[in-house]
Amino acid sequence: MKLAGSCHCGAIHFTLDSAHPYPFNRCYCSICRKTAGGGGYAINLGGDAASMSVEGREHLSVYQASIEGQTSPAERYFCRHCGSALWVYDERWPKLIHPFASAIDSPLPVPPETTHLMLSSRASWVPVAAAKADLQFDHYPEESIAQWHQRLGLSR
Repeated sequence: MKLAGSCHCGAIHFTLDSAHPYPFNRCYCSICRKTAGGGGYAINLGGDAASMSVEGREHLSVYQASIEGQTSPAERYFCRHCGSALWVYDERWPKLIHPFASAIDSPLPVPPETTHLMLSSRASWVPVAAAKADLQFDHYPEESIAQWHQRLGLSR
C-alpha cells in the first residue's frame, strides 16, 4: 500500500510503500508518549525505506533519545517548524521506516485487534482502552509488526 503523509504546517510531505499498513500497536513508552503521543501513546506503521520520497527535507529535524545514559540509534524525524512527529528510522533495521500513523494522510485500514506495548511506562492518567481480543505487554512483545500482519493474514 502506498502511504502519503505530512506535517501539520505542510512544510514536509512524504510517501512510502508499506506491506504492513495496519495501525496495530499503541506504544506507551515515555519516548513515544512525550514526543508523539497525544493519547499517551504513539502508533507506528512499517514501511519500506528504499521507497521513501520526501519533499521539504530541509525542514526536518532529528531527535535521538537517551536510554539509560546511552544515545539511542533510533532517529525520530519531526518538522522543525510545527513539531509534528513523522517517522522513526533505526540503522539496525536499514530496510525499514516506521511512520507515525498520526502523520499519515492516506486512509488506513482498521486493525482487527490492537497490541498495547510498554505498559510499564504508561502514564498514570492514561487509561488502557483494550478490547477483549487485544494483546497487552509490559515491555516489547516478541511478535514484530510484520509477524502480526502475517498472523492475521493482513500483509499486502
